[in-house]
Amino acid sequence: MKLGLHYWNYSTPVDPAAIAPTLAETARLAEQGGISSFTVMDHFFQMEHRGNADEPMLEGYTTLGYVAAQTERMTLGLMVTGVMYRYPGLLAKTVTTLDVLSGGRARLGIGASWYEREQHGLGVPVVPITERFERLEETVQICVQMWSENNGPFHGRHYQLEETLCVPAPLSRPRPPILIGGRGEKRTLRLVARYADACNVFGSRPADVAPKLDVLRGHCAAEDRDYDSIEKTAITPFELGRNGEGADKMLDRLREMADLGITVATGSLRGPDGPESVAAYGEHIIPEISTW
Repeated sequence: MKLGLHYWNYSTPVDPAAIAPTLAETARLAEQGGISSFTVMDHFFQMEHRGNADEPMLEGYTTLGYVAAQTERMTLGLMVTGVMYRYPGLLAKTVTTLDVLSGGRARLGIGASWYEREQHGLGVPVVPITERFERLEETVQICVQMWSENNGPFHGRHYQLEETLCVPAPLSRPRPPILIGGRGEKRTLRLVARYADACNVFGSRPADVAPKLDVLRGHCAAEDRDYDSIEKTAITPFELGRNGEGADKMLDRLREMADLGITVATGSLRGPDGPESVAAYGEHIIPEISTW
């Protein structure tokens, strides 16, 4: 099992000039401690259940480009790209650019998008959820085609591309991994079974995760897809404590997740926790779970 770090808080420290050095130090310490993946949100306003919309928020792919220059080994991606925020062909080029400049460490995390306040606020088209999922499927198809030897046209219901040319090609082979994330079981997990290399399952408790994995098994059977070929990741609380006092409880929860088949547990630092707190996970958690 591995740990991934999800970075979402740009409000601490409060000085905007400290955002870049704090982000860089956190990423470097995470990598040194054995964190395997680094993700950021694809939001432009801070989510209201995490804070206030007027708190600092950075554009995700620009942020990952900066993190790529500070690190060498962690995989990099958004958790997850909102499908309505970028034209699919340009998204494929953006992820390709990150992959080339990071030495083959990019991953496409993608979902149906949902935060309508920022969409209305910034002029992003707001469409019904059924259309969002149709666009999500076409976007994944376009990215797969652009990362193949097929440079020809793509004509879908929502997107028409006359050339799916992508030069240079990604360094990742056979292409950057695709992770599809979201809370839905009927549509999201069906798309995972159809297209994805990985899924992100929401649910901080094993009891919440297990039913979703059972649904994914059913979709894989219907799509004639090998369930075991899909990497299962999950969001889980990082509640270690400053001195490692929460290690036993966290390890028990991670063990239950691993027993379900989760191979990457992704969490975030809490509130005022500084970059130095990342090192504690490398000391108390990662050596234990790396053998599972």
